[in-house]
Amino acid sequence: MARIISIINQKGGVGKTTTAVNLSTYLAAYGKKVLLVDIDPQGNASSGLGLDYQNLNQGVYDIMVRDEINLPDITLAHRIDNLHIAPANLNLAGANIELVGLPRREFRLADNLRPYLNDYDFILIDNPPSLGLLTLNGIVAANELLIPVQCEYYALEGLSQLLYTINLVQNNLKPDLNILGAVLTMYDGRNKLSEAVFNELYQYFPRRIFRSIIPRNIRLAEAPSYGQSIYEYDPGSKGARAYQGQTPAEAQLRLI
Repeated sequence: MARIISIINQKGGVGKTTTAVNLSTYLAAYGKKVLLVDIDPQGNASSGLGLDYQNLNQGVYDIMVRDEINLPDITLAHRIDNLHIAPANLNLAGANIELVGLPRREFRLADNLRPYLNDYDFILIDNPPSLGLLTLNGIVAANELLIPVQCEYYALEGLSQLLYTINLVQNNLKPDLNILGAVLTMYDGRNKLSEAVFNELYQYFPRRIFRSIIPRNIRLAEAPSYGQSIYEYDPGSKGARAYQGQTPAEAQLRLI
C-alpha cells in the first residue's frame, strides 16, 4: 500500500517542486516504486524530469476531469528505474474552474489514485502555489503533508492560513490526514536569518522539522534546466547530499 505524501505550500519559490522531484528520484534510486503526480499547472515537476509537458496529449487534467481516462492511461515511465510520472499538461490551467461543477470535486484525484495504491511504495504529489481546488485535491488524496519552508524573511507568511486550511480538511474531508513535517530549504548558514526562520518554524512544528536541511545551492537551481534531478545532474553536490541524506532517502522521512 502506497504512502501518499503531498508536498504543499501556497507560497511560491520555496523549493516545493525541487523537493518533490529530488525526493522522488532518490526514493526510486533506492529501489522504492515511486509515482510523482504533478498537479501544478506550471508543470515544473514534469519539465524538471525531462518531459515536454506542453505537448502531451494527456495528463493529470484528464484523470481529474474526464471519467473515461484512468491513471495508467497517462502515467509515463522515467529513465530512472522504479520512477513513474503522472504529468501536468496545458489543460490543467483551467482545471480549478472546471472542477467546480463536477461531483466529488475535492476527491477527484483521490478516487483516481485509489485503485493503484498497491502498485507503488510512495506517491508524491507536487501542488500549485495556491489553495484552490487543485491543491485541495492534492491534500485530500494524501495521507501525509510535507511543507517546504524557505529560509527567507517572508517564508512564514501565509503559514497560519495553510494550517487553517489543513485543519478544515481534517475536520470535514480527511480526518486521518497528518502533517509529516516541514523541511527547510535554501538554507544559508552564514546569515542569522536562516537560524531565525528555523527557530520561528519550530514554534509551528515542534518535533516536526526534517533532519535534512536543504542548502542554497547553484547546482540544485541548474538541474531543472537540463530536465534532470540533482541525482542525475550532480550527485556529488551539496544539494544532492542534502536530499540523499546520510542513509537512503526513505530515512529522510524521520524528523528531529
